[in-house]
Amino acid sequence: MGTNSTQAAHPHDITELCAEGARLYTGALRAGRIARAEVESAPCLLEFALLRPDPDDATWLRPVPPAVALAQRLDPLEREITDRRRLTIELADVFEPFIHVNVHGTSATHAITVLEGRDRINEALNNATSECHTEVLTVQPGGRRREGNLLKGLERDRPLIERGVRFRTLYQHTARHSPETLAYVDQMITSGKVEIRTIDELVERLIICDETVAFIPIQEDRQVALEIRHPGLVRYLTKVFEFMWARAVPLKAGTPYEAALDGITEIQHSIAKLLVEGHVDEAIARRLGMNVRTCRAHIAKLATALGSGSRAQLGFLIAQSGILKPDQPIPEGESHL
Repeated sequence: MGTNSTQAAHPHDITELCAEGARLYTGALRAGRIARAEVESAPCLLEFALLRPDPDDATWLRPVPPAVALAQRLDPLEREITDRRRLTIELADVFEPFIHVNVHGTSATHAITVLEGRDRINEALNNATSECHTEVLTVQPGGRRREGNLLKGLERDRPLIERGVRFRTLYQHTARHSPETLAYVDQMITSGKVEIRTIDELVERLIICDETVAFIPIQEDRQVALEIRHPGLVRYLTKVFEFMWARAVPLKAGTPYEAALDGITEIQHSIAKLLVEGHVDEAIARRLGMNVRTCRAHIAKLATALGSGSRAQLGFLIAQSGILKPDQPIPEGESHL
Protein backbone atom coordinates (compact mmCIF):
# COMPACT_ATOMS: atom_id res chain seq x y z
CA MET A 1 0.00 0.00 0.00
CA GLY A 2 2.84 2.38 0.87
CA THR A 3 4.59 1.76 -2.44
CA ASN A 4 1.41 2.27 -4.49
CA SER A 5 0.61 5.55 -2.73
CA THR A 6 4.17 6.74 -3.33
CA GLN A 7 3.90 5.86 -7.04
CA ALA A 8 0.59 7.71 -7.31
CA ALA A 9 2.25 10.81 -5.91
CA HIS A 10 5.25 10.39 -8.21
CA PRO A 11 3.91 10.35 -11.80
CA HIS A 12 6.30 11.97 -14.28
CA ASP A 13 8.15 11.32 -17.52
CA ILE A 14 11.78 10.25 -17.61
CA THR A 15 12.62 13.57 -19.28
CA GLU A 16 11.40 15.21 -16.08
CA LEU A 17 13.16 12.98 -13.54
CA CYS A 18 12.15 14.14 -10.07
CA ALA A 19 14.68 15.73 -7.73
CA GLU A 20 14.57 12.82 -5.30
CA GLY A 21 15.08 10.28 -8.08
CA ALA A 22 17.99 12.26 -9.52
CA ARG A 23 19.64 12.47 -6.07
CA LEU A 24 19.30 8.75 -5.38
CA TYR A 25 20.44 7.74 -8.89
CA THR A 26 23.52 9.95 -8.58
CA GLY A 27 24.37 8.38 -5.21
CA ALA A 28 23.90 4.88 -6.59
CA LEU A 29 26.24 5.62 -9.53
CA ARG A 30 28.94 6.88 -7.17
CA ALA A 31 28.59 4.03 -4.67
CA GLY A 32 27.94 1.30 -7.22
CA ARG A 33 24.79 0.18 -5.44
CA ILE A 34 21.90 1.40 -3.26
CA ALA A 35 19.70 -0.28 -0.67
CA ARG A 36 16.29 -1.25 -1.97
CA ALA A 37 14.65 0.36 1.07
CA GLU A 38 16.17 3.76 0.15
CA VAL A 39 14.40 4.00 -3.20
CA GLU A 40 10.87 3.58 -1.88
CA SER A 41 10.53 7.38 -1.99
CA ALA A 42 11.41 7.35 -5.72
CA PRO A 43 9.81 4.31 -7.39
CA CYS A 44 10.40 6.01 -10.74
CA LEU A 45 13.97 4.72 -10.70
CA LEU A 46 12.72 1.15 -11.03
CA GLU A 47 9.90 2.13 -13.40
CA PHE A 48 12.38 3.75 -15.80
CA ALA A 49 14.85 0.82 -15.39
CA LEU A 50 17.60 3.03 -13.98
CA LEU A 51 18.17 0.45 -11.21
CA ARG A 52 18.24 -3.35 -11.40
CA PRO A 53 18.34 -6.06 -8.72
CA ASP A 54 21.77 -7.01 -7.35
CA PRO A 55 22.27 -10.68 -8.35
CA ASP A 56 24.27 -11.33 -5.18
CA ASP A 57 21.93 -9.71 -2.62
CA ALA A 58 18.21 -9.00 -3.17
CA THR A 59 18.24 -6.19 -0.59
CA TRP A 60 20.44 -4.10 -2.87
CA LEU A 61 19.99 -2.52 -6.28
CA ARG A 62 22.66 -1.68 -8.81
CA PRO A 63 22.51 1.43 -11.10
CA VAL A 64 22.26 0.94 -14.85
CA PRO A 65 25.04 2.97 -16.52
CA PRO A 66 23.65 6.25 -17.98
CA ALA A 67 24.89 5.45 -21.51
CA VAL A 68 23.09 2.10 -21.43
CA ALA A 69 19.90 3.63 -20.02
CA LEU A 70 19.99 6.38 -22.68
CA ALA A 71 20.47 3.86 -25.50
CA GLN A 72 17.54 1.80 -24.23
CA ARG A 73 15.35 4.91 -24.41
CA LEU A 74 16.66 6.19 -27.75
CA ASP A 75 16.47 2.96 -29.73
CA PRO A 76 12.64 2.83 -30.03
CA LEU A 77 12.50 6.55 -30.81
CA GLU A 78 15.08 6.21 -33.59
CA ARG A 79 13.21 3.22 -35.03
CA GLU A 80 10.00 5.29 -35.03
CA ILE A 81 11.75 8.20 -36.78
CA THR A 82 13.15 5.83 -39.40
CA ASP A 83 9.70 4.34 -39.97
CA ARG A 84 8.18 7.82 -40.34
CA ARG A 85 10.84 8.85 -42.85
CA ARG A 86 10.20 5.71 -44.87
CA LEU A 87 6.48 6.47 -44.83
CA THR A 88 7.00 10.05 -46.10
CA ILE A 89 9.14 8.75 -48.98
CA GLU A 90 6.52 6.16 -49.89
CA LEU A 91 3.74 8.80 -49.82
CA ALA A 92 5.79 11.16 -51.98
CA ASP A 93 6.37 8.37 -54.50
CA VAL A 94 2.65 7.61 -54.62
CA PHE A 95 1.54 11.21 -55.28
CA GLU A 96 4.47 12.36 -57.45
CA PRO A 97 2.85 11.25 -60.77
CA PHE A 98 -0.24 13.36 -60.04
CA ILE A 99 1.49 16.60 -58.98
CA HIS A 100 1.72 17.98 -62.52
CA VAL A 101 -1.74 16.87 -63.66
CA ASN A 102 -4.17 19.82 -63.95
CA VAL A 103 -7.42 19.43 -62.03
CA HIS A 104 -10.38 19.69 -64.40
CA GLY A 105 -11.78 23.21 -64.53
CA THR A 106 -8.79 24.90 -62.88
CA SER A 107 -5.79 26.73 -64.25
CA ALA A 108 -2.22 25.61 -63.78
CA THR A 109 -1.49 29.04 -62.30
CA HIS A 110 -2.26 29.98 -58.71
CA ALA A 111 -5.77 31.32 -58.15
CA ILE A 112 -4.48 34.01 -55.75
CA THR A 113 -0.89 35.29 -55.71
CA VAL A 114 0.55 37.70 -53.15
CA LEU A 115 2.71 40.39 -54.77
CA GLU A 116 5.14 42.22 -52.48
CA GLY A 117 6.88 45.45 -53.53
CA ARG A 118 6.06 48.04 -56.19
CA ASP A 119 8.42 46.48 -58.73
CA ARG A 120 6.81 43.06 -58.55
CA ILE A 121 3.31 44.54 -58.60
CA ASN A 122 4.10 46.65 -61.68
CA GLU A 123 5.71 43.67 -63.40
CA ALA A 124 2.58 41.56 -62.84
CA LEU A 125 0.36 44.42 -64.07
CA ASN A 126 2.48 44.86 -67.19
CA ASN A 127 2.30 41.13 -67.93
CA ALA A 128 -1.48 41.04 -67.44
CA THR A 129 -2.16 44.10 -69.59
CA SER A 130 0.18 42.89 -72.34
CA GLU A 131 -2.00 39.77 -72.60
CA CYS A 132 -5.26 41.75 -72.54
CA HIS A 133 -7.31 41.73 -75.76
CA THR A 134 -10.80 43.01 -74.91
CA GLU A 135 -11.29 45.36 -71.95
CA VAL A 136 -9.57 46.81 -68.90
CA LEU A 137 -11.67 48.00 -65.95
CA THR A 138 -10.02 50.25 -63.38
CA VAL A 139 -11.09 51.92 -60.15
CA GLN A 140 -8.85 54.80 -59.05
CA PRO A 141 -9.87 56.42 -55.73
CA GLY A 142 -8.39 59.67 -54.48
CA GLY A 143 -8.10 63.18 -55.86
CA ARG A 144 -4.96 64.53 -57.53
CA ARG A 145 -2.60 61.97 -59.02
CA ARG A 146 1.15 62.21 -59.37
CA GLU A 147 2.23 63.20 -62.87
CA GLY A 148 4.95 60.53 -62.92
CA ASN A 149 2.46 57.76 -62.15
CA LEU A 150 0.08 59.03 -64.84
CA LEU A 151 2.89 59.06 -67.42
CA LYS A 152 3.78 55.45 -66.54
CA GLY A 153 0.13 54.52 -66.89
CA LEU A 154 -0.04 56.27 -70.26
CA GLU A 155 3.00 54.38 -71.52
CA ARG A 156 1.46 51.08 -70.45
CA ASP A 157 -2.08 51.80 -71.67
CA ARG A 158 -1.45 53.44 -75.06
CA PRO A 159 -0.28 50.22 -76.83
CA LEU A 160 -3.42 48.46 -75.61
CA ILE A 161 -5.67 51.20 -76.98
CA GLU A 162 -3.85 51.07 -80.32
CA ARG A 163 -4.67 47.37 -80.67
CA GLY A 164 -8.34 47.96 -79.85
CA VAL A 165 -8.58 47.23 -76.11
CA ARG A 166 -11.42 49.15 -74.42
CA PHE A 167 -10.88 51.04 -71.15
CA ARG A 168 -13.44 51.97 -68.53
CA THR A 169 -12.16 53.93 -65.53
CA LEU A 170 -13.83 55.17 -62.37
CA TYR A 171 -12.46 58.21 -60.52
CA GLN A 172 -13.86 60.13 -57.59
CA HIS A 173 -15.53 63.47 -58.29
CA THR A 174 -12.52 65.31 -56.86
CA ALA A 175 -10.41 64.11 -59.81
CA ARG A 176 -12.30 66.67 -61.94
CA HIS A 177 -10.16 69.37 -60.30
CA SER A 178 -6.81 67.64 -60.91
CA PRO A 179 -5.00 69.23 -63.91
CA GLU A 180 -2.70 66.20 -64.18
CA THR A 181 -5.59 63.76 -64.31
CA LEU A 182 -7.52 65.88 -66.82
CA ALA A 183 -4.45 66.12 -69.07
CA TYR A 184 -4.06 62.35 -68.92
CA VAL A 185 -7.75 61.89 -69.72
CA ASP A 186 -7.54 64.22 -72.73
CA GLN A 187 -4.80 62.07 -74.23
CA MET A 188 -6.68 58.85 -73.54
CA ILE A 189 -10.22 59.60 -74.73
CA THR A 190 -9.27 60.76 -78.23
CA SER A 191 -9.17 57.14 -79.36
CA GLY A 192 -12.86 56.59 -78.63
CA LYS A 193 -11.91 53.41 -76.75
CA VAL A 194 -11.81 55.03 -73.32
CA GLU A 195 -14.75 55.90 -71.06
CA ILE A 196 -14.28 57.72 -67.77
CA ARG A 197 -16.85 58.36 -65.07
CA THR A 198 -16.70 59.82 -61.59
CA ILE A 199 -18.51 58.94 -58.39
CA ASP A 200 -18.49 60.43 -54.90
CA GLU A 201 -16.97 57.52 -52.97
CA LEU A 202 -14.71 54.60 -53.91
CA VAL A 203 -13.33 52.02 -51.54
CA GLU A 204 -9.98 50.98 -53.03
CA ARG A 205 -8.07 50.46 -56.24
CA LEU A 206 -9.12 47.70 -58.60
CA ILE A 207 -7.86 46.60 -62.00
CA ILE A 208 -9.53 43.85 -64.05
CA CYS A 209 -8.20 42.59 -67.40
CA ASP A 210 -10.52 40.70 -69.79
CA GLU A 211 -12.54 39.50 -66.77
CA THR A 212 -9.84 36.87 -66.19
CA VAL A 213 -7.39 38.51 -63.77
CA ALA A 214 -7.88 41.20 -61.13
CA PHE A 215 -5.52 43.18 -58.92
CA ILE A 216 -6.37 44.67 -55.52
CA PRO A 217 -4.11 46.21 -52.83
CA ILE A 218 -4.12 44.70 -49.34
CA GLN A 219 -2.11 47.40 -47.52
CA GLU A 220 -2.68 51.13 -47.25
CA ASP A 221 0.81 51.89 -48.54
CA ARG A 222 0.03 49.71 -51.60
CA GLN A 223 3.28 47.81 -51.21
CA VAL A 224 1.42 44.48 -51.19
CA ALA A 225 -1.27 43.42 -53.65
CA LEU A 226 -3.20 40.32 -54.68
CA GLU A 227 -3.26 38.95 -58.21
CA ILE A 228 -6.57 37.08 -58.46
CA ARG A 229 -7.28 34.54 -61.20
CA HIS A 230 -10.07 32.61 -59.51
CA PRO A 231 -12.97 32.85 -62.03
CA GLY A 232 -15.63 33.24 -59.33
CA LEU A 233 -13.79 36.02 -57.52
CA VAL A 234 -12.96 37.90 -60.73
CA ARG A 235 -16.59 37.62 -61.83
CA TYR A 236 -17.74 39.00 -58.46
CA LEU A 237 -15.32 41.95 -58.63
CA THR A 238 -16.51 42.69 -62.16
CA LYS A 239 -20.09 42.88 -60.89
CA VAL A 240 -18.97 45.27 -58.15
CA PHE A 241 -17.39 47.47 -60.80
CA GLU A 242 -20.54 47.41 -62.95
CA PHE A 243 -22.62 48.35 -59.90
CA MET A 244 -20.50 51.45 -59.28
CA TRP A 245 -20.26 52.25 -63.00
CA ALA A 246 -24.04 52.41 -63.35
CA ARG A 247 -24.21 55.00 -60.56
CA ALA A 248 -21.28 57.13 -61.74
CA VAL A 249 -21.39 60.36 -63.80
CA PRO A 250 -19.65 60.58 -67.21
CA LEU A 251 -16.70 62.94 -66.95
CA LYS A 252 -17.83 65.10 -69.88
CA ALA A 253 -21.52 65.17 -68.97
CA GLY A 254 -22.47 67.58 -66.18
CA THR A 255 -20.72 68.14 -62.90
CA PRO A 256 -21.51 66.88 -59.40
CA TYR A 257 -20.55 70.29 -58.05
CA GLU A 258 -23.59 72.01 -59.57
CA ALA A 259 -26.42 72.68 -57.11
CA ALA A 260 -29.58 70.60 -57.46
CA LEU A 261 -33.10 71.94 -57.04
CA ASP A 262 -32.73 71.89 -53.26
CA GLY A 263 -29.61 74.07 -53.52
CA ILE A 264 -27.32 71.23 -52.37
CA THR A 265 -24.66 69.82 -54.69
CA GLU A 266 -24.11 66.09 -55.15
CA ILE A 267 -20.82 66.35 -53.24
CA GLN A 268 -22.62 68.04 -50.35
CA HIS A 269 -25.27 65.33 -50.39
CA SER A 270 -22.47 62.76 -49.97
CA ILE A 271 -20.93 64.78 -47.13
CA ALA A 272 -24.33 65.14 -45.46
CA LYS A 273 -24.83 61.37 -45.54
CA LEU A 274 -21.44 60.76 -43.92
CA LEU A 275 -22.05 63.47 -41.31
CA VAL A 276 -25.30 61.83 -40.25
CA GLU A 277 -23.47 58.51 -40.00
CA GLY A 278 -21.15 60.14 -37.46
CA HIS A 279 -17.90 60.44 -39.44
CA VAL A 280 -15.43 63.20 -38.54
CA ASP A 281 -14.11 65.69 -41.10
CA GLU A 282 -10.84 63.82 -41.68
CA ALA A 283 -12.63 60.53 -42.37
CA ILE A 284 -15.12 62.20 -44.73
CA ALA A 285 -12.32 63.90 -46.67
CA ARG A 286 -10.41 60.63 -46.98
CA ARG A 287 -13.44 58.69 -48.20
CA LEU A 288 -14.38 61.34 -50.76
CA GLY A 289 -10.83 61.87 -52.00
CA MET A 290 -10.48 65.52 -51.00
CA ASN A 291 -8.37 67.45 -48.53
CA VAL A 292 -9.79 68.35 -45.13
CA ARG A 293 -9.93 72.09 -45.88
CA THR A 294 -12.09 71.54 -48.97
CA CYS A 295 -14.30 69.17 -47.01
CA ARG A 296 -14.84 71.76 -44.27
CA ALA A 297 -15.65 74.42 -46.88
CA HIS A 298 -18.43 72.17 -48.23
CA ILE A 299 -19.69 71.54 -44.69
CA ALA A 300 -19.84 75.29 -44.10
CA LYS A 301 -21.86 75.78 -47.32
CA LEU A 302 -24.15 72.94 -46.28
CA ALA A 303 -24.68 74.55 -42.86
CA THR A 304 -25.49 77.90 -44.53
CA ALA A 305 -27.97 76.30 -46.91
CA LEU A 306 -29.79 74.57 -44.05
CA GLY A 307 -29.53 77.50 -41.62
CA SER A 308 -27.46 75.62 -39.06
CA GLY A 309 -25.64 77.45 -36.31
CA SER A 310 -23.67 74.52 -34.88
CA ARG A 311 -22.28 71.12 -35.85
CA ALA A 312 -24.76 69.31 -33.60
CA GLN A 313 -27.67 71.26 -35.08
CA LEU A 314 -26.41 70.54 -38.60
CA GLY A 315 -26.79 66.80 -38.14
CA PHE A 316 -30.32 67.29 -36.84
CA LEU A 317 -31.26 69.60 -39.74
CA ILE A 318 -29.84 67.18 -42.31
CA ALA A 319 -31.93 64.37 -40.86
CA GLN A 320 -35.05 66.57 -40.81
CA SER A 321 -34.55 68.22 -44.21
CA GLY A 322 -35.23 65.14 -46.33
CA ILE A 323 -32.21 65.82 -48.56
CA LEU A 324 -30.99 62.26 -47.99
CA LYS A 325 -32.69 59.50 -49.90
CA PRO A 326 -34.09 56.81 -47.62
CA ASP A 327 -32.44 53.41 -47.83
CA GLN A 328 -34.21 50.97 -50.09
CA PRO A 329 -35.88 48.21 -48.03
CA ILE A 330 -34.88 44.65 -48.71
CA PRO A 331 -37.76 42.76 -50.36
CA GLU A 332 -39.37 40.16 -48.16
CA GLY A 333 -37.81 36.74 -48.50
CA GLU A 334 -34.47 38.07 -49.77
CA SER A 335 -31.30 38.01 -47.71
CA HIS A 336 -28.48 40.55 -47.60
CA LEU A 337 -26.40 38.13 -49.61
